[in-house]
Amino acid sequence: MTIGWKGVFPAVTTQLREDLSIDLADTQRVVDDLIRDGVTGVIALGTVGENNSLDFGEKVSVLSAIVEVVNGRVPVITGVSEYDTRRAVRYAQAAEKAGADGLMLLPPMVYVPKPHEMVAHFKGVAEKTGLPIMLYNNPPAYRSVIDNEVLEALKPVKNIVAVKESAPDTRRFTDFRNDFGDRYVLFAGLDDVALEGLFLGAQGWVSGLTNAFPKESVELVAAYERGDYAKALEIYRWFMPLLHLDAEHDLVQSIKLAEQVMGRGSERVLPPRYPLEGARRAEVIAMVEKAAATRPTLTVAQAA
Repeated sequence: MTIGWKGVFPAVTTQLREDLSIDLADTQRVVDDLIRDGVTGVIALGTVGENNSLDFGEKVSVLSAIVEVVNGRVPVITGVSEYDTRRAVRYAQAAEKAGADGLMLLPPMVYVPKPHEMVAHFKGVAEKTGLPIMLYNNPPAYRSVIDNEVLEALKPVKNIVAVKESAPDTRRFTDFRNDFGDRYVLFAGLDDVALEGLFLGAQGWVSGLTNAFPKESVELVAAYERGDYAKALEIYRWFMPLLHLDAEHDLVQSIKLAEQVMGRGSERVLPPRYPLEGARRAEVIAMVEKAAATRPTLTVAQAA
């Protein structure tokens, strides 16, 4: 499938049974529900999908199940989050074989590479797959920065086509456009700067809280795209308390708990993560319930 590289791409959750084994059928149900609610594409096995808590075989199984249920309705992009280039190449090639439409490629985990090492990592994966690649820049989470030196060196690599920008500094969106024009498609990757990202040049949004409120997420971007900035801002302001959760250390637990409150999934997570408890759990539940009780009015198409 050709990826349009615009719209709303939720980083979908990996669903688990009570014994913490992977529930492929429920993962498929969650993804199917999101597609029915209008999302543009899905990110399988991103941070929210608990990529780094799964082994190689589990990743391939989850991705294959998601590709199966999507059945060509929207693009499926999968996270490539590995310790080294060798492992990243292995998974990228397996993902291509499993039917993924694209890759979301992260810098190496744990080791913080120098710019030339990061370039080599990204090139090393890109050369071994025919899939289009979105690079994922998230300095607060991964300590590595995909800076201009790296992006300049990667300009000749034709299948590196997009960048997910998850730095909280919105100035980066403008600097990015000034420096690289339309060489790379830009995605907003941090939920609580998503609308700013769209105004400043992002063509799409890789989102976490879309898992709990997909119709509102889709309408936010659609309103922006049709020039109804008042509606986009109304939804964004309503959504913002929850969107802040995407920037917190416990974002996976919070997003899965929000899914559970909304009847869309389970809060179960894989160790070393554990479900939220105590005051934090109560706080997140209260936020989700308040959002559900004050949902903005959507267009007829989204409300149906």
